[in-house]
Amino acid sequence: MSEAAIELQHVSKRFKRTVLKSNYVTLKDFLLRKRRVPKKGRYIEVLNDISLTVPRGKTIGIIGKNGSGKSTLLKLIAGIYRPDSGTIKVNGKLSSLIELGAGFHPEFTGRENVYINGILLGLTKQQIRERFDQIVRFAELEDFIDMPVRTYSSGMYMRLGFSVAVHVDPEILLIDEVLAVGDESFGHKCKEVIRQFRAAMKTIVMVTHDMSAVEKWCDEAIWLNKGEVADRGEPRRIIDRYRENVKEDEEKTFEAAHQVGTNLLGKRWGDRQIEITKVRLLTREGQEQSIYNLGETTIIEISYRVNEKPPQPVVFGVGIFTADNICCYGTNTDIEKIPISLSRNEGRVRFIIEENTLIEGTYFLDVAIHAEDGYPFDYLQHHTAFAIRSRVKDVGICRLPHSWEMDT
Repeated sequence: MSEAAIELQHVSKRFKRTVLKSNYVTLKDFLLRKRRVPKKGRYIEVLNDISLTVPRGKTIGIIGKNGSGKSTLLKLIAGIYRPDSGTIKVNGKLSSLIELGAGFHPEFTGRENVYINGILLGLTKQQIRERFDQIVRFAELEDFIDMPVRTYSSGMYMRLGFSVAVHVDPEILLIDEVLAVGDESFGHKCKEVIRQFRAAMKTIVMVTHDMSAVEKWCDEAIWLNKGEVADRGEPRRIIDRYRENVKEDEEKTFEAAHQVGTNLLGKRWGDRQIEITKVRLLTREGQEQSIYNLGETTIIEISYRVNEKPPQPVVFGVGIFTADNICCYGTNTDIEKIPISLSRNEGRVRFIIEENTLIEGTYFLDVAIHAEDGYPFDYLQHHTAFAIRSRVKDVGICRLPHSWEMDT
């Protein structure tokens, strides 16, 4: 028996996008209009020259952004799609949890659909009869199995599809974002099935956006990006690389959406005796950044130019506001008794937040230079925006350092 459960050699898949010349509102419009010929469609390359081998008995996680080709790859392995080029070899009995209940007929009962689906997945009628009670019991549908599936809730529908698929007893299992079917209790049963499959050294290929599941279950991760294998290897390393890529793209989108650094967000006033020439958001390493993780060092750098020596001491200030214009925090060098000496005509002042405890969200930054009595030299309101990302989903404005204790 081959050591490889799945082998792909130079596999490519594309879909044709066809656009009609006219927008038809009704069937009558479609039939009566003369120009009904569709425009020549262009092809969308979904997967490009994919070559990979999945070893027998391993659990592989496929990660990537929406549209990267993950689900298409799984459907090619399952035989739902055929590749435009290349070869796919599957060595072993395969079952897929891709579109649960895709073969169910809504007018047939759950019982009838179990038999139909089971046969489609390669079981004989005798094998289905032997496993029928287990399938129904696992799906928790004993009281509904003889009702038409059109009367089922979406959760019941998915549970029955999942139960049939896993009771086929496959050697290779394909999973596409279906581990959360049903309620929490059923979710635990699904995960127990995956644990049993892994213990039995079955081959599992899963597509998921749940990085913790990839770390927990997978022996190896494959990162798909724009239809190609960007990297593969130890899950922790691949996940970190993928997250870095996501963050870079998110930074670009965020900066474009909020016009970061253009000063088009808010207002500006002051006599410019001392002028703010640039405001940058930096990491501890000095890299410009707009999106930070909870707890990450955040540096606000204010560059200035002295156009006219002011008669009063100078004060630098910052303010951080939510999208609803609620002040999260504001301070200045006068409040904190930090003397400012303008010995040169140009310079920089940095406000360093060693551990940013703002909760997840988008924030706007005010920066100002003013006199001790409050007279404004240069005030930039909502000059730039930044975002905080966090796996902790608490609420409020900031995350206070804390701990929990319990007396028993």
